[in-house]
Amino acid sequence: MESLIDFMLNLLNGLNKDLTVFIISMIPILELRGGLIAAAILKVPYLRALALCVIGNIIPIPFILLFINKIFEWLKNFNLTRGLVEKLENRAMGKSDTIQRYEFLGLLLFVGIPLPGTGAWTGSLVAALLRIKLRKAVPAIFLGIVLASAIMSFVTYVIPYVVTNI
Repeated sequence: MESLIDFMLNLLNGLNKDLTVFIISMIPILELRGGLIAAAILKVPYLRALALCVIGNIIPIPFILLFINKIFEWLKNFNLTRGLVEKLENRAMGKSDTIQRYEFLGLLLFVGIPLPGTGAWTGSLVAALLRIKLRKAVPAIFLGIVLASAIMSFVTYVIPYVVTNI
């Protein structure tokens, strides 16, 4: 993940630090986790970094929940994109067992525990593909983002602070 963050930092070099962190937080795979790491590297103050990352991570979620099924169905009409869409669907659904079984709590933990292949983007995609009602999916994803924020804040700001001040 760090090499991807370094790549994005180089790509976005020259932009305002806040905008860079915000954009990284919106990108699938990196999301809030990558945004907070980038913010720490760029020395963005913690509270500002946290706000930028949370907002950046939340913005794509309603679009995914509301529109991804229709977009995927449309893209499946074309030979060029059908395979990619099916691969994305299969990959997302391969991670859906816990979410299907526990729905709200499963989705919250899937989004909130920062492991490879998890996060708000994938959680939203799985929720949309499973047709989980918005009234369950939205709070679970939001609380998952809060949990991920707490974990990543500890890793990117608290631990380095403690280590350098011992």
